[in-house]
Amino acid sequence: MKSKDEQSLDSILEDLSIEKKPMQQRGHQSDRASGKEIDINEATHGATSVLEIDPKHLKGENEMRRIFGSKVVDSFENQRNMPSSSRQVRGVRRVTHNPRKTLLVSPPSYWPPWDKSLTMHLLETKNGLNYFRYAFDPSVSHVQDLFEAAKAANDLNAIAAILGKYPYHPESLLTFAELFKYSGEHQSSADAVEKCLFALECAWHPLFSPLQGNYQLKYSHDTNKPFFTALFSHMKNLDRRGCHRSALEVCKFLLSLDSDDPKGALFCIDYFALRSQQYKWLEQFAEEYQCDNSLWLFPNFSFSLAIARFYLERDATSEGSDHADKSTSVDLMKQALMLHPLVLRKIVDKAPLKDSSWTQILRNVFFGSAKPGSPSLEHMINIYVERHYIMWRFPELQNLLKEAALLVIESLKQDNREAQDWACVRKEAFSAEKNEYSHLLVSDFSDTTPSLPPEELRPFMVGPGMVHEMPPVEQEAAGPEILRAPREVAGRNPALVFLESLLPWVDYGDNHHDANEDNNGD
Repeated sequence: MKSKDEQSLDSILEDLSIEKKPMQQRGHQSDRASGKEIDINEATHGATSVLEIDPKHLKGENEMRRIFGSKVVDSFENQRNMPSSSRQVRGVRRVTHNPRKTLLVSPPSYWPPWDKSLTMHLLETKNGLNYFRYAFDPSVSHVQDLFEAAKAANDLNAIAAILGKYPYHPESLLTFAELFKYSGEHQSSADAVEKCLFALECAWHPLFSPLQGNYQLKYSHDTNKPFFTALFSHMKNLDRRGCHRSALEVCKFLLSLDSDDPKGALFCIDYFALRSQQYKWLEQFAEEYQCDNSLWLFPNFSFSLAIARFYLERDATSEGSDHADKSTSVDLMKQALMLHPLVLRKIVDKAPLKDSSWTQILRNVFFGSAKPGSPSLEHMINIYVERHYIMWRFPELQNLLKEAALLVIESLKQDNREAQDWACVRKEAFSAEKNEYSHLLVSDFSDTTPSLPPEELRPFMVGPGMVHEMPPVEQEAAGPEILRAPREVAGRNPALVFLESLLPWVDYGDNHHDANEDNNGD
């Protein structure tokens, strides 16, 4: 026989469902609580189907064509792939090739052919899932030691030298991607990430495919980690370009790679779904995806599902259909605020929401004195606000939030015990005394990137003495010069230009003096 408090808690948890019926997911959780074993194939089937990737939406170029038209995008790609004649070096034979087709990125013709330095091994097949791990080809296994030595010495010159010989070394590419990002060179950063993804995809095992969903690439293997890092960075780059649907597909892929979600894809997948207007999919995902805790309790899903329902209601009104069997967006937003009242104050500060009515609302003790309750929940809320705050700049969502907040205040005037009930839910759902998500940095979910002044780069550009202490990187015999990406120099960070000039695929038009001679002779 359940106590009165337990019955009250169960009723509140049931009200958190979008549907006015118990969730299938909650059935699984009750089975776990009673000690019943759940068939892992049953548990993963829903997750794999709802995370099914649409290949035509996976590349950002395809979304850019839908937004801006093929002519604009093709013109940009041609400019990117074909250096102008003024940059051709006299007397040097340029070699072009047609790169292999890949799912994740579209490699330009000036990238060197893939060097086959990586491979992917099938470790085991268990419960219908294939487990894979990346590995270096034995002939280049020493390159990782070179990289680790260069990283320990903070020696970017040595890392650039590694890329000069091994242009597809993943961690060296990701190091330069970070360097370019913090120096404000976002396109150069994105190019380095895409080169990394191209190499990692070329190494895929024949049985590994993001379109099948029967795979696991565990983050615990060190050689797998660059793929997670590159995918996460690529996802953010797509979002920065306005390719929200492509970012969503990449986020699905990232989440499906490892069921432990080491990069926190669950904390931004709802954002990309909202930005790409995949509202029905978001509700389906929250209903079907299996995880240790109910997604309805996470701060990001609590608020995002209310937003999704708001836009679905608006679409249904224009189409003449109705959602009478479902909770309204106002009810869901009210529940989100009751469960996570601290979010309101943080949104008002971050967005920011400047209407005087918010000051009055925050004077209410329920919102004004709200506490997170646990380190894990506080961290989740901070990630949510950092990732999603821009959504609250839409006037219609501000009105929804305000209406729900006023209803919460009115409801608590009538029965203050409801606040205690929701506090019990919070405490039970997020009971850990330590921060379970401390490995996720809030800054990784931010749209803003702090810039790195040139003087802060100099300590990483060590002198020749330090470079000579590094193990030498073997140089290839001279041959046909590979076609390189043209880069402009004017107005850029000189330290970055120097480092970038060491990379094998970059061309600054080193024949400018020849062009000047031609002009003087005219």
